[in-house]
Amino acid sequence: MQKEDFNYRCRELSAGLDFQLTKYVLDTVQEHRKSKSAGKLPVIWIETSDSGDNNIAFMNTTYPYLGQVLSGLIDLLYSNTFMAAQGKDALSILEQAAAELRGKFTLVVEGAIPLKDNGLYTVIARTETYRLTALDALTWLGPLAKYVVALGTCASFGGVSAGRPNVTGSVGVRDVLKREVINVSGCPVNPDWFVGTLAHLLLFGAPELDSLNRPALFYGFTVHRHCQRRSYFDQGHFAEKLGDLECMFSLGCVGPRTGADCPYRQWINHVNWPVRANTPCIGCTNEDFPDGSSPFFTPLPEKNPPPHEEQPAASKGGAKGE
Repeated sequence: MQKEDFNYRCRELSAGLDFQLTKYVLDTVQEHRKSKSAGKLPVIWIETSDSGDNNIAFMNTTYPYLGQVLSGLIDLLYSNTFMAAQGKDALSILEQAAAELRGKFTLVVEGAIPLKDNGLYTVIARTETYRLTALDALTWLGPLAKYVVALGTCASFGGVSAGRPNVTGSVGVRDVLKREVINVSGCPVNPDWFVGTLAHLLLFGAPELDSLNRPALFYGFTVHRHCQRRSYFDQGHFAEKLGDLECMFSLGCVGPRTGADCPYRQWINHVNWPVRANTPCIGCTNEDFPDGSSPFFTPLPEKNPPPHEEQPAASKGGAKGE
């Protein structure tokens, strides 16, 4: 399997029961492990300041399912969410994994990192003698990892956890570690983005990254580019209310400046995505989400977007439905 072919498949595979990225990825990984006598990708996964939406999205991966990803692709050494061990036993496993697999494991961080008051606002473990904050865990584990993956927009850029007024001083992983961080942003992520990134790390190492250090495989084009309502935008036909068929640029859609392949990869078992469900894209993969997308239903020009934004052929009050 060549990296170019893998990258092409990651970009192209989307809907269809017999044509899924995750199935392709696992088949490819299994072939790789057999031919190279290689093991699975060792992963330490810590959850910090977030809503837990990304591990829920990961559990919704289909064709094959979560158990097959865990058994065929990654060796999940530690996870706040998925491991059975608790308390001292769990912390002992974390310490042992970090020591024995130094320079070999992939650190997955889900959630932002509070900096205020020495990280007091997110404690991921506590013993009789100390409390392990998210900040402590990241500064301990980050330098030991072979790769660091920031899972979700909170971990990537601060996200909702760092939204105004950001009383905990939360930041993204990249603002704490002085090393490369692979940002798999989204609120939540599409499970394909995460599974595809992990598979690339195992098979070929770090993927090509965009200007925000996101895998170009999944974030290389804007939502707007492949949106099914793009023709309405080009003609200046805009929706007046939710439920209208026209382009929802007038209703606050942030698709023109949101890098993600949602229009053709889709969600909920690969059958739907926000615009198809008649709600605007709110730009959840963006560096400035949610503040840069707010108010969600305010037209994009009124959100003070960067000057390079693509503007419609006609104003939001232009001809409708012609």
